[in-house]
Amino acid sequence: MVAQLKKTILIIEDEPHIVLGLRDSLEFEGFRVLSADKGKEGVSLARNETPDAIILDLMLPDMNGYAVCEELRRWSPFVPIIMLTARSQETDKIRGLDAGADDYVTKPFSVGELIARIRAIFRRAARTGSAPETFEIGEAQVNFAAHTLTRHGEVLQLSFYEVELLRLLSDRSGQPVSRDEILHKIWGLDASPSNRTVDNFIVKLRKKIEISPEKPKHILTVYGYGYKLAL
Repeated sequence: MVAQLKKTILIIEDEPHIVLGLRDSLEFEGFRVLSADKGKEGVSLARNETPDAIILDLMLPDMNGYAVCEELRRWSPFVPIIMLTARSQETDKIRGLDAGADDYVTKPFSVGELIARIRAIFRRAARTGSAPETFEIGEAQVNFAAHTLTRHGEVLQLSFYEVELLRLLSDRSGQPVSRDEILHKIWGLDASPSNRTVDNFIVKLRKKIEISPEKPKHILTVYGYGYKLAL
């Protein structure tokens, strides 16, 4: 019975030493771990095993991680996907998020930080509350339960972190929320000057919500502090 309650993590990574290190650490933390060293194998395993979260390497021998991520998203719009990448450029990270990844970790990475992100995902997913399932922001309608955003008749999928970021900002509508608080409450991480995670997700959300993302009217920057939502 206990084994059935374990959360399952699928690792799609072709470097054996990384898989071994992640497997040992995740199993020690109580997770069930599956792995695949090729993209197609990983997609097939995901369909058959329905993991609770996926760790996906960007560089795989048969297909790149962006294509794998898009395939996984066609199978499930909701499963959390954390992308591993050796690239540090912001454009590569944004491309990964646009392909459907929920988060990214740049190699070399801290296993402890990665596990903190995974635990934050499950903690937030298990949260219950009295907040409404839907709300309007500008000309867009957000459905938290369905992970969708509808604007001008077009329905867009929202990732786990996009939903949680919008939920936090909507709970504090009109009030500034610091980057540090967002990073801690949603990702379970401590802030650092080089961590651009929150900013990258704000960029992604503005593209979906704002009429002119470069001149936002709803997700506003509070310079030197964080962001606030203006409905």
